[in-house]
Amino acid sequence: MNPAILPRELIAGLVAVVMAILPAGAQTALDKVSFGTNWVAEAEHGGFFQALADGTYRNYGLDVTIVPGGPNDNNRMLLIAGKLDFFMSANTLMSFDAVANNVPVVTVAAIFQKDPQVFLTHPDSKIAKLEDLKPLTLFVSKEGISSYFQWLKSEYGFSEEKVRPYTFNPQPFIADKQSAMQGYVTSEPFAVEKAAGFKPGIILLADYGFNTYSTLIETRREIIDKKPDLVQRFVDASIVGWYNYLYGDNAPANAMIKKLNPEMTDELLAYSLSKMKEYGIVDSGDTQRDGIGAMTDARAASFFEKMVRAGVVRADIDFRKAYTLRFVNKGVGLDRRPKN
Repeated sequence: MNPAILPRELIAGLVAVVMAILPAGAQTALDKVSFGTNWVAEAEHGGFFQALADGTYRNYGLDVTIVPGGPNDNNRMLLIAGKLDFFMSANTLMSFDAVANNVPVVTVAAIFQKDPQVFLTHPDSKIAKLEDLKPLTLFVSKEGISSYFQWLKSEYGFSEEKVRPYTFNPQPFIADKQSAMQGYVTSEPFAVEKAAGFKPGIILLADYGFNTYSTLIETRREIIDKKPDLVQRFVDASIVGWYNYLYGDNAPANAMIKKLNPEMTDELLAYSLSKMKEYGIVDSGDTQRDGIGAMTDARAASFFEKMVRAGVVRADIDFRKAYTLRFVNKGVGLDRRPKN
């Protein structure tokens, strides 16, 4: 076989074997890479920690440091300032905002095909679809009001008259059976079940047309221009890490997550992973053909148009500058998905 057309994963594996048998002094130096997340360590970051814990990043010639975020950290600013090489951005709206404000960051992969944003409902309310939420009191955060709720208003005719502030405390929702509460499908339903003893109903906004990508990999434009091979290797290794986390032995990643964030229990980690699989958060749609991390121009254009109609983003920005397809849609890791 022509070495020039060897699969990228095979090349990475061969590199790992060669490095393992070479004397320490003869081994090629790894490229140091820093990657900042947007929150404390959790299962929703699992594939990145898996790639670090199981040696995948190292197999791709990378010495990666993951810098967890948190309520008092702004890792995106550290990316912009040149203190980090990559950042885990929340969703495509942040990418559009970067273009609008001439911030030189670009999305290079979309790990979540579906945004995990949901509304939770009481079982007794018999809510079956998104429109059924309209008569209820809706607990929505300030960030939610300025983003997805504007889409609910423009696409489904929701009204802010029914909205009450969501303070990331489930008790007001639990106490009011005629209410619904925002959350992430991977975490808040678990918390409500533990606190209230019932399984809440779940309405995933992504299943009703809120088609933003989520958990994006961002980097600065200058890194793409000067080190495209480094970007490709980080994206590919992260994708492989996500396949390993979803379908392989994810104990190494979970051990690292629990060490960094002791509030993460085995039960919550397992719950979050199961919901990511059940709802196709990471691996669904275009990933079936193109692999985890997939993005398309059509999907980006569709979401942009919806956000313009909702008044969330300006119509005059060139949204295509927010992302590049150069590093994704290559089928990396597809062989790691279970056949069934």
